[in-house]
Parts: sequence; C-alpha cells; structure tokens
Amino acid sequence: MKIHQLISGPEIAVTNEEQHFMDRHEDRVKLTSLDDHDQWLAQSLVRRGVYKVAEDNVTLVKNVNEKYSR
Repeated sequence: MKIHQLISGPEIAVTNEEQHFMDRHEDRVKLTSLDDHDQWLAQSLVRRGVYKVAEDNVTLVKNVNEKYSR
C-alpha cells in the first residue's frame, strides 16, 4: 500500500451493476421509488457505506466523502 492511499483512505469497490445504479440515481433517492432489484442493490451499497439512510428513514443519501472503484 502506498502512502497516498493511506492518507486519502481506502476506496470502496463496487460492481458494474452498482455503478450503474449510482449513475442512474441522484445523490438522494426515495426508497419508495425503487423496484425490488434496485432495493436489493441499495441495501448492499448502504452496508458498504456508499449510501446512508436519512433521518426520515425513506431517503438514501450518497456518502460524498467516499471514493469508489470498479
């Protein structure tokens, strides 16, 4: 591991399908607007810290401090 990777923090690896989800949706996504498959993808992205659930428990918010790699 290189020093600049330690300073900037680790990258979160996402699949092509997850990247496509992130490209299709804005920084804020209503859970009610997602179909079953997109909810499954969103759940995976929340577990890894790419998105977080907002205070209203209905909106996903993209974590802007994270870096992503394919």
